[in-house]
Amino acid sequence: MAPRKSVQSSGQQSGRRRPVQLDQPITEDLLKRLGVTIDPETLVLALTHRSYSYEQGGLPTNERLEFLGDSVLGVVVTDHLYRTYPDLPEGDLAKMRAAVVSTRALASVARTIGVGPAVLLGEGERRTRGADKDSILADTMEALIGATYMDQGLPAAHDLVHRLIIPLLADKLAMGAGTDWKTYIQEAAANGGLGAIEYRMESAGPDHDKVFTATLLVGGTPYATGTGPSKKEAERQAAAHSWDRVSAAAQGAAAGTEAATGA
Repeated sequence: MAPRKSVQSSGQQSGRRRPVQLDQPITEDLLKRLGVTIDPETLVLALTHRSYSYEQGGLPTNERLEFLGDSVLGVVVTDHLYRTYPDLPEGDLAKMRAAVVSTRALASVARTIGVGPAVLLGEGERRTRGADKDSILADTMEALIGATYMDQGLPAAHDLVHRLIIPLLADKLAMGAGTDWKTYIQEAAANGGLGAIEYRMESAGPDHDKVFTATLLVGGTPYATGTGPSKKEAERQAAAHSWDRVSAAAQGAAAGTEAATGA
């Protein structure tokens, strides 16, 4: 039987400790999904969680690469938003950026490309399914962006973010994982003078397994519904589904007011 292939790091930053080995099929698949090449030592560093480092006697962790990747991600997303939405005010741009760089959004991307199985975790984290924790997945995703920047430069990191992260801006529900849609609705309704906001709630199912359905009304006009295991989630879903229509109505009302004032 052929020996199992592995990706090794020399560990030169950590003295004479034994080389860290990664599962080659898993990491090759991950790099293919990332669409980049990263040298083995930098890749090992990007995938080394502090729990693994502690158990191995203090190996370097991915936290510095995470710090770097967070900054690269922020710059690329901010640049895209600034160029793509020239008429949006700073506050709206900041909310959109916060949505796509949120822990939940990054963890979702990490799950899609198979980051979890590749992360080097300590025994305790492995027992508690650390490879599927949002915080660990999001941090590792940022570390991989940082590793791409260090190994391949800004253009490669820019392309990676545009391929994997920027598309979240077009996905209202994915973006909603980090977005306060109810606040968006309140602000739009107030700016457009659309009237009071109301969520009409219905529920179905037994007490231990209820499903809630919320309908959003603005100024008495129903917009959309949302469902969820809690009233809060149902209202959030209703607000997310209603956003496009409420935003358009608010903009139309504001334009009409400006025209009337100008006349």
